[in-house]
Amino acid sequence: MTEDLNRQNELKKMELCDSCAGIQRNWRKAPGHPELVQGANRQEKRGGHLATVTKYRCDRCGTAWEYENDKSNLHAGWSVVGR
Repeated sequence: MTEDLNRQNELKKMELCDSCAGIQRNWRKAPGHPELVQGANRQEKRGGHLATVTKYRCDRCGTAWEYENDKSNLHAGWSVVGR
């Protein structure tokens, strides 16, 4: 029974608000939403160039996001990284 409860709590943690659920993932230049609060950013090496990765957190549901801005990769963009 404890395992079932833990699993249910895990699933609840990953519920996204409607605004977060509407973000198109893995597509460069896709918009976020107004409740996302920008955090720190970092540079990561991608092949022979650098890409900027910026952290965000949703004020409504608490979901942690990262946005990768890599001009050479059309499939960079938004990804969920946790709570």
